[in-house]
Amino acid sequence: MSMANRTTVTKFILLGFPSQPVIQVILFLVFSTMYSMVLLGNIGLMVLIRSNSHLQTPMYFFLSNLSFVDLCYCSVIVPKMLVNFLSERKTISYAGCGLQFYFFCTFADTESFILATMAYDRYVAICNPLLYTVTMSQKVCVMLVLLSYLGGTLSALVHTCFAFRLSFCGPNIINHFFCDLPLLLKLSCSDTTLNELLLYTYGSSVEIISSIIIIISYIFIIISVLKMRSMAARRKTFSTCASHLSSVIIYEGTLLFIYSRPSSWYSPNSDKYISVFYTIVVPVLNPLIYSLRNKDVKDALRKAIEKKLIHETQACCSMLVNMIQQT
Repeated sequence: MSMANRTTVTKFILLGFPSQPVIQVILFLVFSTMYSMVLLGNIGLMVLIRSNSHLQTPMYFFLSNLSFVDLCYCSVIVPKMLVNFLSERKTISYAGCGLQFYFFCTFADTESFILATMAYDRYVAICNPLLYTVTMSQKVCVMLVLLSYLGGTLSALVHTCFAFRLSFCGPNIINHFFCDLPLLLKLSCSDTTLNELLLYTYGSSVEIISSIIIIISYIFIIISVLKMRSMAARRKTFSTCASHLSSVIIYEGTLLFIYSRPSSWYSPNSDKYISVFYTIVVPVLNPLIYSLRNKDVKDALRKAIEKKLIHETQACCSMLVNMIQQT
């Protein structure tokens, strides 16, 4: 097919959440507040982990990367969505749509791999504690994270390249708040059989493989915990895993529901509301889940606040002393 036919559609219209202008303003305020929480929570958690010597462990190294990925894929989608709430022309260019989907897919799949890596880290820490420092060395941790980013990048390249080789001849209205692959395939005037096969096999395999790694890791963790004689030790061990499990269930559950179904089951009107969970709600919740349920993070945060307060108090006292001396 000629290149002219492939580029007939030069832009797409993101329908988003159609409603009255007043509702659009309310939605803008709600989602801008949530995005501010994403920025504050994830950047704050990364800075806290980076600045506190007690948090320089593999678990928190993976957690800081999880926060970075949450921040990235949320930032790929939400700013454009916020602009569209206040704009009459809710358009995105052909190239912009391709880039948005590519980076979203990159960071979304990377998060799945990092969650699987964190499960493996907990397995080693609980089931083989004597070998933990050797097994999860700095070199191994860096390699696991790099492989997670590589896996996400390759997955995004495959889906983006195959999706945007298709012809889009119109209509160009996407009933979603971002360029999501299943809806793009519905708009194409080319044969999308190969793309759908890739989505439901290769695409789903990322989530399925990650889920299998997580499930197997936690089966061994549960077996190991049940062998512990102390109830206090059991509670402490389960507590360290509860945050990760909560994040996995919310994130992997919604992704598997959205992308592991036949195209005939896809319902844009309902699924775009479900998509809010993994695009915005999860990046908001993750810093809260990992900080409120984690004693080390809470202690580090408390010390950081106390240090800041002491510094501010000393600065104020110094200013008062200087003012008194000058008078």
